[in-house]
Amino acid sequence: MGRVKMRPPMLLVVQNDPRVPLGTYADYLAEAGAPFRTIRPYAGEALPNPAGIGAVIVLGGAMGVNDVAKYPFLDGVKDFIADTVACKVPLLGICLGGQLLAHVLGAPVVCNSPWGEKGTLPVTLTVPGSADPLFREIDRRFMTFQWHNDSFAIPNGGELLASSSTCPNQAFRFGANATAPSFTPKSTVRSSKTGAVGPPKPWHAAEIFLLILLPVLLPIMQPPTACF
Repeated sequence: MGRVKMRPPMLLVVQNDPRVPLGTYADYLAEAGAPFRTIRPYAGEALPNPAGIGAVIVLGGAMGVNDVAKYPFLDGVKDFIADTVACKVPLLGICLGGQLLAHVLGAPVVCNSPWGEKGTLPVTLTVPGSADPLFREIDRRFMTFQWHNDSFAIPNGGELLASSSTCPNQAFRFGANATAPSFTPKSTVRSSKTGAVGPPKPWHAAEIFLLILLPVLLPIMQPPTACF
């Protein structure tokens, strides 16, 4: 009897807003040989069982976590995030994606908070943030692009990774697999092999994360499993 060929683990991208796509790094993922699929819940596309996924990226959007009446698909995204965390599938929630993760984990997300930010602003990594696989190739203090009115608290069991004087809760990690930044870095990226610093670039919302995340993500992407 021949062996069954295992499917490679799949990276799933959840796009919450037609104006906030994955962008040009869809090509980067393809070139890196990382199989991925984009799901658009706002367009009625169904989210799969996360147990069959290697890793998840939840993108941003103009809506807030409590705008379910206007954007009813958000309930399904919240359920999917909760299942992803329960299955310990690696998850990165960016901007709205991070707010949704905090909300699912029971942390308050303040609408039109006093910590809202718009523009290019500095952020500083905490000590745990500087050691975190997602951020350790970035200088400890770096510039970010911010565009959020709402802000999350750090959930119980979460660890603060980045902060600023304007918004104290900039990023957190929950457990070994879930990370939530509220910003888009605009910074130099340091090569882990040579120590060389690359030129600043105006990265799209997910691009710098994918650039740093991919070498971290590919080795830990989970093969399909049964979780439920």
